[in-house]
Amino acid sequence: MNKFTLIIFFKALAIVSTTAWAKGEEASANDSPNRNLTGFEGLKETQPLWEVGVGGGVVEVPNYPASGERNVVALALPYVIYRGDIFRVGGEGGARAVFVEQDDFEVDVSVGGAFSAESEEGSVREGMPELDYMFEVGPQLIYKIKDFSFEGGGEARLNARMQARAVFSTDFGRVDSRGFVIEPTIRYQQRGVFLPETGFSLSARLTWGTEKLHDYFYEVAPQYATDFRPAYDAAGGYLGAEISAGLAFPIVENVRGFLGASVQLNQGSANEDSPLYEKDVTYSFGVGFVWRAYKSEAKANW
Repeated sequence: MNKFTLIIFFKALAIVSTTAWAKGEEASANDSPNRNLTGFEGLKETQPLWEVGVGGGVVEVPNYPASGERNVVALALPYVIYRGDIFRVGGEGGARAVFVEQDDFEVDVSVGGAFSAESEEGSVREGMPELDYMFEVGPQLIYKIKDFSFEGGGEARLNARMQARAVFSTDFGRVDSRGFVIEPTIRYQQRGVFLPETGFSLSARLTWGTEKLHDYFYEVAPQYATDFRPAYDAAGGYLGAEISAGLAFPIVENVRGFLGASVQLNQGSANEDSPLYEKDVTYSFGVGFVWRAYKSEAKANW
């Protein structure tokens, strides 16, 4: 599933848990394996407990994996970030409940999402149901492979993560289950690439999905079959790979700009033979900004 988005906001998960393995009072954590190096603060700077502001931009993405049709979304919305010990909202992590956090690994329950897409006239999905907004929820393991410091200044981090999530679609009138997805990812981030506050990220991800998820993208039920779009029964399995890169940079005080692009490598997908599978290689790109209007005096513990 193509999840390259500028900013997606989620409310905190309603998970009641104050026990467990999340760091307690005796823990000495002042960092997090999931710490983002492209934000306002660097790796060794303490972050505010909460902040609010406005973020927005423009992103262009394929309608779905291997789609030849594209979707352009422009938006500007208020944002809220909260960096609690267990519950964390906003930023690249979406909404998370952190249950285990050590110096080099983290286990959480997190949320992700993707935009909707219309079945346009003249497209291979013409006359078929539209693809709704999608969201995922499930456990995530993040492992910090290595931190780097450079003599000329700047810091970097190499992370690996494994996500296993349930997938749902919604038109905001109903919610439908769309199966499950497994995604291993490796990510490199560096701050101080060109200027001290400039951040760069590079990541690679593989995706496998259950048959129910592949059905949503690639199955053609008999009632939607045409002369150019024969009926097709999709299968579960490998969905594709994605390589993405991003650059974050300061514009003025409390305003950061973002540039991002990704390439989706769909060849080898379990449903290459589907009439809805169009391209072996697709791409996404976007540009955006974040204006931090207010931040708390209180600091996050990580």
